Amino acid sequence: MDWLAGGDRRDLAIERIYDAAAEVIAARGLDLLNIDDLAKRAGCSRATIYRHVGGKSAIRDAVLARSIARIGVDVRTAVAGLHGSERVVNAILTSVRAVRADPVAASLIAAPPTADNVNRTLTDSPRLAAAAAELAGLGPDDPLAAEWIVRVVLSLLYWPMGTAAVEERAVRRFVVPAFS
Repeated sequence: MDWLAGGDRRDLAIERIYDAAAEVIAARGLDLLNIDDLAKRAGCSRATIYRHVGGKSAIRDAVLARSIARIGVDVRTAVAGLHGSERVVNAILTSVRAVRADPVAASLIAAPPTADNVNRTLTDSPRLAAAAAELAGLGPDDPLAAEWIVRVVLSLLYWPMGTAAVEERAVRRFVVPAFS
C-alpha cells in the first residue's frame, strides 16, 4: 500500500515525517534525532526526508515551531478577554501546563538544564520573549518584563513546586505585584 495514499503526496509526506520526528524527539530528545531512524519510523528513505523537509536542523526547527504553535493556541484561548495581572497569571500557568502536556516541549525540559542549553535555546530567544509579551498582554516597549515571564515559566518547568495550586499561589504572590 502506498504510504502517501489519500491526498496531496507532498503535504502527506511532510506531515508524516514531522509526526515521526516529533515521536522520536519526544522519546529520545532533540539532540538524538537521527535521519536513518526517522526514515524507518516514517516508512520512507533518507532521500525522501531531505527532499521534503531538509536536514536535522530544519526538521528540529519545524517540529519545535509546531509544538510552540500548539502551546500558543492553548495560551491564547486561556487568556482571551483577560487583562492586567489576571492575564499574566493565566498566561504563565497555562504555558506551564501546556508545555508539560506537549510531548515535544516536555522532552526539552526532561533533562537537567545546563546554562548553555537554557540560554541558547530559551532565554536568549527573541521569538520566545515576543510570544511571552504578546500572550501576557505586555507591550513591546518592555522586553525585560517579557524575559522575566519566560524565566518564571522556565523555573516552574525545571523546578516544579509540588502541585499546580502551590505554583498558582506562588505566581499570584510573587509575580503579580511586579505587573500590578
